Amino acid sequence: MGGDRAPGEIVAGACRAAEELDVDVVLVGDPKAIGDTGGLAVLPASEVIAMDEDPAAGVRRKKDSSLVRAAEAVRDGKASAMVSAGNTGATMGSALLRMGRLKGVNRPAIATPIPVPGSTPTVLLDAGANADCQPQWLVQFAQMGSIYAAERYGIEKPRVALLSIGEEATKGNSLVKETHDLLAAGAPGVHFVGNVEGRDLLTDQVDVVVCDGFTGNVTLKTLEGAMRFMRDAVFGAMVSTPEAQQASEVLIPLLLPLATELDPDSHGGALLLGVDGVCIISHGSSSATAIVNAVRVARDMVEQQLVDRLREAVA
Repeated sequence: MGGDRAPGEIVAGACRAAEELDVDVVLVGDPKAIGDTGGLAVLPASEVIAMDEDPAAGVRRKKDSSLVRAAEAVRDGKASAMVSAGNTGATMGSALLRMGRLKGVNRPAIATPIPVPGSTPTVLLDAGANADCQPQWLVQFAQMGSIYAAERYGIEKPRVALLSIGEEATKGNSLVKETHDLLAAGAPGVHFVGNVEGRDLLTDQVDVVVCDGFTGNVTLKTLEGAMRFMRDAVFGAMVSTPEAQQASEVLIPLLLPLATELDPDSHGGALLLGVDGVCIISHGSSSATAIVNAVRVARDMVEQQLVDRLREAVA
């Protein structure tokens, strides 16, 4: 029920996912609003937590909301994973309160893949779950991010870095400096390679980048805005003059694969690491294609028993 294009694009993506991925997909929400489901089952939920609604209050007050019911379905074993393009904070709150937190996890974190052309994406976490963090939490984000990168992208020994304002160990605020000391001293399951700057996120120099949720969310939104600007500027230039239009006939076929690789819809959304279940948080403007890819990621993480791997890592 959530998302800028809900429920139409969500239902369309769910139907495609069921057909293309050969998985059972259950829709959660108001059956009347959903309309034709293409044969997919519906778990009724009479309430919706709006995109602009306070997440914590919405989860507490609207116990029959689609997000709460979806999280309960995972908790009760009626579903293997949940996917949402709705209110990010409410999705996280529903998953945390209904699925519960993995034993030993200080705080769940949102792990978002940043596309890197010609290479595997860079996993950025935390991308917005925790605005204020402690050094020990960031160390745990590094551990969970390493497991996630290994399972999702098949990286044998993920390179983990700390996002800072300089590569030197002495750079950064107190949180970054203290976290650097802890990671440099050695954290189980973490191959720490030092500090990186924001410019390194779109390179193949690192696999996992750790930061607090405030910094991560600002970084993510800045990258999204910059890539959107560049896309619009390039394609705008191609139709600006008759000569440019002629040149675009050659360039567009060459640029389309890159545009697809950089499109957030191609990567299936972010994963909430640290809760006792698989929870995929998709972009609010997710298309049907984004939902298909989100369901694909959810299926893969369930089959690869990601939650059990995380449980072992933080035990």
